[in-house]
Amino acid sequence: MASLHSDLNCCCRGETERSVRHSHLACVRIRSTLLGRLPTNNRAAIALKMAATTLRKSNTYLGAQFRRLRTKLGAPSAIKAMAAKLARLVYRMLLYGKKYIDQGEAFYKLKHRELQVHQLKRKAASLGYQVTPIPAAA
Repeated sequence: MASLHSDLNCCCRGETERSVRHSHLACVRIRSTLLGRLPTNNRAAIALKMAATTLRKSNTYLGAQFRRLRTKLGAPSAIKAMAAKLARLVYRMLLYGKKYIDQGEAFYKLKHRELQVHQLKRKAASLGYQVTPIPAAA
């Protein structure tokens, strides 16, 4: 699966890790940035990136995820991330022969909200506070 991402240029290839001997005791991994990467001629990667850019206006689970990543990471990184996700989905559909069932934008927003509430409660507990939800007004 990792080689699929690298073959499609959907992974973050701007950074590589290499080991450098820091002292006689240990090797330290250093991230170096590769400059001047040429655009890919891989038709599958181009198609996946084009499909990922169309998710911006899509009212689907993947569209909601793309919009959240776009605000968090910026458009180029979000396009790469969603192209990699689409590559994984296509790979699994071809491998196992299953259909992709879209859960919808509302389902994604609900799951994301639950995750945010859980993280907020955990953070408050680590600081010695307790969070209780306010009942929704009817």
